[in-house]
Amino acid sequence: MPYEVRGGIALRASRLWSFIQSVRSLEQAVFGAHLNEYGSEIKGSKLLQRERFEWAKQSRPMDSQARRKHALNFLNASAQGRIPRRDEFTAYGQACLAFVDGLIDLLSEHGARLFAAMIPPVARPPGITSDLPRKDIVFLMERYYYFLDAQDETGLLVMDRTEKPSDREFAGRMERYFTDTRRGIQRAQRVVPAPFFVESDMAYGVQVADVCIYVVNWGRRFGAMDGPVREEIRDYANLLERIEWHATISRDDETFRTHSVFFVPDPYEARGGRRA
Repeated sequence: MPYEVRGGIALRASRLWSFIQSVRSLEQAVFGAHLNEYGSEIKGSKLLQRERFEWAKQSRPMDSQARRKHALNFLNASAQGRIPRRDEFTAYGQACLAFVDGLIDLLSEHGARLFAAMIPPVARPPGITSDLPRKDIVFLMERYYYFLDAQDETGLLVMDRTEKPSDREFAGRMERYFTDTRRGIQRAQRVVPAPFFVESDMAYGVQVADVCIYVVNWGRRFGAMDGPVREEIRDYANLLERIEWHATISRDDETFRTHSVFFVPDPYEARGGRRA
């Protein structure tokens, strides 16, 4: 991946169940089944693989009924002990792309907002021993706090479970930030400091967030960012711009613009960081 991206989607709890139902209905309408029935899940790296675009271009766009029929046949091919036919590859590729289009529409319809902190793939410099989160994470919590404060809401952090030691270390850094720093203590008034870790294959919201972050990684660029871009994904990144959050913030006699998707050139610098 060209960058490391941390982030996700913000969605009101009152809209969550409706959103999940809508995603499941979309999944059924596009693929003719739910992907978890076939040992898969909604992931950007699967739905937006380069070969999915290649398959989709093998023929003209199918109508939704034919695409769903052939995409379902594609999913069942392995259990039937056969290689999918050409039209099934084509339908599945088109279904994957149509599904991502539909997800972005649903995010917009349900009032979701996209948050993402992008950093270059740099190693932690020798001698950096801070037990607090990296600067990009702090900036991400800052944006989330401002967003929640503008809505007069309290927000949770629901995260994809990885490895227990890594998750425990991250949770510890977050707790220290929210309890031991002046800014963190202030932001804990809006952001519940204890993250919830869930298995992504059982959490539709986390799966959809994965798709968004994958799109941002390959398709969203600011100014001097020179990481490789997949042009076929840039179109999806442009669509996601409509659910980014922007605001004018007043703090400490200073007024500035803030954005929910941003780039931090060096997450280990003591000061600085900007939206390039």
